[in-house]
Amino acid sequence: MTRSRGDDEVRRFTELMVEVGPALLAYFERRVGHDGADLLAETMATAWKRRRSLPAEPEPARMWLFGVARNMLRNAHRTGIRRQHLADSLRARAEHTTASDPSEAIEMRDLIGRLDPDLAEVVTLVHWEGLSLTEIGRLLGIPASTARGRYQRARQTLRAQLESPARTAAARSRPTPRPNVSIPIAEEP
Repeated sequence: MTRSRGDDEVRRFTELMVEVGPALLAYFERRVGHDGADLLAETMATAWKRRRSLPAEPEPARMWLFGVARNMLRNAHRTGIRRQHLADSLRARAEHTTASDPSEAIEMRDLIGRLDPDLAEVVTLVHWEGLSLTEIGRLLGIPASTARGRYQRARQTLRAQLESPARTAAARSRPTPRPNVSIPIAEEP
């Protein structure tokens, strides 16, 4: 039985990975710790896809693999920076939008939770996710006019709940003034 070129390519690649793999893993682990195995797997996958560019001689092939590994490490570093920026941005946004009185936020969540689920979804998408009513319509697969109608009904229901006599009396008995709630009831976006 004769070996095909593909079989030789697989054998050569496998032998090279067996030989260089431990050194690549050590390279990654010294730089990123426990994520080294994941980066090694990504390096092997990339090297396999680009195996036609792999030099024929062992030492140049080894150095080529280290070049691929270095690029993987740089990509992982950039990804980490992007994730950190995103996390910082989300943290800052969450701190900025948090109600000054946690009981107000809990109360508002409770009021929204009592809404019909379709109405509650529109309210949360507008005020928590920052979507427009047109975007919400596209997201939910409904006409923008339906999204506007749901938002209007939700606002009316919330306004009625906020102005109910029992809630108004409870608000007056509080020792501190009521801070603004992050969901404007009187305005349409």
